[in-house]
Amino acid sequence: VQLQASGGGLVQPGGSLRLSCVIYGSPSDDYAVGWFRQAPGKEREWVLCISVDGSTNFGNSGKGRFTISRDNAQHTVHLQMNSLKSEDTAVYFCAAERYGRYPRTCPRSYDYWGRGTQVTVSS
Repeated sequence: VQLQASGGGLVQPGGSLRLSCVIYGSPSDDYAVGWFRQAPGKEREWVLCISVDGSTNFGNSGKGRFTISRDNAQHTVHLQMNSLKSEDTAVYFCAAERYGRYPRTCPRSYDYWGRGTQVTVSS
């Protein structure tokens, strides 16, 4: 299983970005997917996740501004980020875990990780 994250870039404060995570090598509908981020000098932070059945959990940083969705036909999970702030600047990673036995929940750890995509929020 390989993951490829894309969609990062430079955006002004208050703007929006849509990140995508494509899952290769296995049917994506059996995987829970999480998004993490790591800012310079800081530890990696969990942002949010989507379970096999589409249930979502959010960390504090993205509540009310970020949404996550999945398109199993395209083997893709999207992270829509709105009202971006400078503190959202980080490398964003997607991660996947085969979790079909627990379709409504997100795992605490993930076996598969993408390389990350840079998000910079700056005027």
